[in-house]
Amino acid sequence: MGSHGIRDRVAIVGMGCTPFGEHWDRSADDLLIDAVGDAVTSAGITIEDIDAFWYGTQASGVSGLSLSRPLHLQYKPVTRVENMCATGSEALRNACYAVASGAYDVAMAVGVEKLKDSGMSGLSGTTMPAAGDDSRGEVTAPANFSLLAPAYAAKYGLDEEEMKDVLTRIAWKNHFNGARNSRAQFRKEVPLERIRSAPIVAGMLGIFDCSGVSDGSAAAIVVRAEDAYRYTDRPIFVKALSFVAGPNDGILDPAYDFTTFPEVVAAAQEAYRQAGITDPRAELALAEVHDCFTPTELVLMEDLGFSERGQAWKDAAGGLFDLGGDLPVNPDGGLKAFGHPIGASGLRMMFEAWLQLRGEAPPERAVRTVAEGGRGLALTHNLGGGPGECVSFVSVVGNEPSA
Repeated sequence: MGSHGIRDRVAIVGMGCTPFGEHWDRSADDLLIDAVGDAVTSAGITIEDIDAFWYGTQASGVSGLSLSRPLHLQYKPVTRVENMCATGSEALRNACYAVASGAYDVAMAVGVEKLKDSGMSGLSGTTMPAAGDDSRGEVTAPANFSLLAPAYAAKYGLDEEEMKDVLTRIAWKNHFNGARNSRAQFRKEVPLERIRSAPIVAGMLGIFDCSGVSDGSAAAIVVRAEDAYRYTDRPIFVKALSFVAGPNDGILDPAYDFTTFPEVVAAAQEAYRQAGITDPRAELALAEVHDCFTPTELVLMEDLGFSERGQAWKDAAGGLFDLGGDLPVNPDGGLKAFGHPIGASGLRMMFEAWLQLRGEAPPERAVRTVAEGGRGLALTHNLGGGPGECVSFVSVVGNEPSA
């Protein structure tokens, strides 16, 4: 039996998010203090009003003490969680379930990561590439995800130039959006030709096809839905929380063709069932997705049901997922413009949904359907791992309770 869901039983009433970037002069403690402070201020409460905490980080802290110490928490329950790149979303999922269960009245999810001074050039706290004696061998993340591009092109009849054009268009879109976001790590538009001609990192992927390395933190405060308007006049109601872990056999399965993430398909279908969504492309106002690499975003458009199989490249090239398109994807700039501090990314995505659904996004990147009083649902998505072996999270939130 699948999840019964907690549709409209909890609401987010406060959020905070730091700028993401190279914070050489700031610690993980500094960043999470800022994010938590903004969250409690927006909810009109103090830290003492929060009953329990879920703290997400991959490698910037261990145990609940990593949160209780900088926040000077006085004997409160603090649970440290980690689920690869979906760590921030996992913190939020647990906080929401805790409130929905009745165990706590007010819970907080916090995510933080310091990558720039970790001593590693990319993600910290992960297993280094092996010596070829396991299923992955000497495979880096860019190399692993680069396999999506030629597989997609071969399956759907794109030549290399057409595929490169589509990937370039996705990177251009996200940099365009990030240039309008004061919290993004990269805040400049990048011309298409510069993206297309950038030095190659792996396979077909150039520098601008890969998300950056950054530091950041974000936090959310969750309460019961019936209490939400005590804290804010514009709460965000949780419609669905879906999380799945795959069997991890994709790269060993001869039938796996690197044009889909089955875990994402399963998580999305469950989220839509919980939220009562039948046509995500028509019902969602925006989506924040895990664009760790440009071909990842392309494949996700089909796995999440935004495009028919084999059609996402046409939809992306045609601007359907642009800020002014029918379904804006990553209107804040995504991982491409923010970088990816693992523990914070999922909550950063939710922060963008929070701003957009509350009408607080700056006009230059406000989603049209929300601003015009139209669609009031947003989706966030994380995945952790790689093609054929990942975990996936999908949430749906809305600016009003369901009728």
